[in-house]
Amino acid sequence: MAPTFDLVQRTELSGAAPLAPGVRALAAVSGGPDSTALLVWLLESGVGVTAAHFDHVLRPDSARDAEHVARLCARLGVPLIQGRRAGQLPSGSLQAAARALRYEFLERARCETGCDVVCFGHTADDVVEGAVMHLLRGSALAGLRGMPQRRGPHFRPLLNVWRADVDAYLAVRAIEPLHDPSNADIWRFARARARHVLLPRLERDRPGLSRRIRAAAETAARLQDQLEAGARGLIHDGAAFRDELRAAPRAVRLEVYRQLYGRLPALTRRHLEAIDALALGGATGTGLDLPGKLRLHVQPDRVSVDVATLPQPAAPRLGVRACPGCADPGAAHLRPGMDLSVGYRRPGLRMRPLGAPGSRKLQDVLTDAKVPRHLRDRLPLVFADGRLAWVPGIAVDGDCAASGGGDAVHVTIELGPEFPVVLSGSLQPRSLVT
Repeated sequence: MAPTFDLVQRTELSGAAPLAPGVRALAAVSGGPDSTALLVWLLESGVGVTAAHFDHVLRPDSARDAEHVARLCARLGVPLIQGRRAGQLPSGSLQAAARALRYEFLERARCETGCDVVCFGHTADDVVEGAVMHLLRGSALAGLRGMPQRRGPHFRPLLNVWRADVDAYLAVRAIEPLHDPSNADIWRFARARARHVLLPRLERDRPGLSRRIRAAAETAARLQDQLEAGARGLIHDGAAFRDELRAAPRAVRLEVYRQLYGRLPALTRRHLEAIDALALGGATGTGLDLPGKLRLHVQPDRVSVDVATLPQPAAPRLGVRACPGCADPGAAHLRPGMDLSVGYRRPGLRMRPLGAPGSRKLQDVLTDAKVPRHLRDRLPLVFADGRLAWVPGIAVDGDCAASGGGDAVHVTIELGPEFPVVLSGSLQPRSLVT
C-alpha cells in the first residue's frame, strides 16, 4: 500500500541498497529518524514490509514511542508487531542487554510473519561512529569495518546513506520522527560522545574526515570478508587441523579461533593469543577455559572448542544377536556364552588386543588411538564376564573374540547423537566401528 501523505517533491536516499524482488522485509522501527526513513523507503520501493517495535521500558515515557510508531504505521497502512520487555534486563552493559532482547524479539517476529529479512536503519554515520569507537579500544580490521551490511537474515540497506540525507528525506514528506534523549547523553554513552563531541571536532579540523573513515571502513569490510573466507576453509567439522594452522598467516589463525568460538561478545586479544600458543605448540590434552563455559581442547592433530564440562552421554544401547560370522564393520564378534555389559573407563583396566602381542593398559590403547583425554571417560566399553572385551572403534580382546568360522555373538553399540566424533573422525557418532 502506498503512503497516504502528499509529497512536495520526491527525493531519493542516494546509496540505499535495494532488496531483491519479492523479498518480504521486517523493518525494525524505533520511531527515530533512521528507522522511520527505512520504513518509508521500503514502502516506496514496493517491498512487502511489516514493522516491528520493541519497548525496552528504559524510560518512564517509553510507551509513547510505541504509540507514535503505531500511529505512523496506521498512517502508512503497514502491519505492526509490538513487543515489550517484561522481566529484568540481563546483567552487564545496558546497551548490550537491550540490544540482545531486541534481537530476540525481532527474530521471533520474523519467524511469525514469514519475512525473509530483518531490515535495520543504520546509516553511514553509524559505521563511522562504530569504527572510531572500535579503534579507540584497539580493535583490528574487523573493528574498522564496522557493522556488515548483510549477516544471515539481517540487512542494513542504508549503510551508504548519510544521516543528513535521512533528515532531508523525512522533511520533504513532512514526517516528524522521535528523538531518543539517550542518543544525546554524552555522560552515559560512549557512542553519544563520539557522535556529538569527538567526530564534530575531528570534522572541523579535517573536513571530509567522516567520509574518508567510511571509505576506509568499506575497504576493511572487503579485506575482512576475504579473511573470514580463508578462515572458514581451515575449519573442518567444527575443528581446525594444527598443521594447517601452522602454515597459515597469523591473522587467518586468529579468525579461525573467533569462528570456532562463535559467541558474542567476541574473545579478547589475550584469549586469542593464548589459544594460538596452544594450537601451535600445546601438548595433547591441554586446553584453555573460555568465556561462556566453553573450553579449547588440544588434540594431537587438531584443536576444537566445546563445552567446558561435557554432559553425561546418553546410556548406549548394546545390541546382541547370534551370528554365523559376517563382515559388518560396525560390530564386534565375541564368543558366545559370556555375560555382556556396558561400562566406562576405570583404573587398572587391561586387555590383550586381537592381533597384537601381549596385554596392554587401556590407557595406552586409548593414547595410541589418539582419543582426546577429555573424551576417554565418556567412551563406552563392552565387558564380557567382567573382563574388558571391546573398546568400540579401537580394539577387541583376543581372549573374548570369536574364533574364525565358529559361532559368534554379533555385538553393536548405538550411541545418542550428542556423542562427539573422536579418533580423528574414524569413530562415528552413532555406530562405532571396529
